[in-house]
Amino acid sequence: MSNAELKRRLHRSCLAILAASLCAALLIYLYADAVVDDSLGYVIVNGAVYPSSTRDSKIYRREVQRFGGKAALAIDDFSRWFARLWRGRALAGTVASLGVLLSLGIYLFAACLVPDSSVASDENNSDTPG
Repeated sequence: MSNAELKRRLHRSCLAILAASLCAALLIYLYADAVVDDSLGYVIVNGAVYPSSTRDSKIYRREVQRFGGKAALAIDDFSRWFARLWRGRALAGTVASLGVLLSLGIYLFAACLVPDSSVASDENNSDTPG
């Protein structure tokens, strides 16, 4: 297969991946529910009611930091943020972002391919004794 044919196939696959991921993200966004609220109670501040989770309480954060230090607290925050990316409507953004990144990577790889004529001329030049 020539580089021109490979480049053409990579561009087609790039467009197909981009279209499929954006369509999937749109469908996920339209049909996904909001993230399930894991709150155990409510906090009232200035007349406004806010749901509160035990993981957001100062007691929980202090206990995590007491057992594992600041690194454990940072890892706990990161793992909760990362887990939220894969649920509800946030999953639509995650799918769209991953599709765009994959498509961009394939496109850049295809852009780095050299044309067939320069490859053939390089092979011809390397055959001559120097």
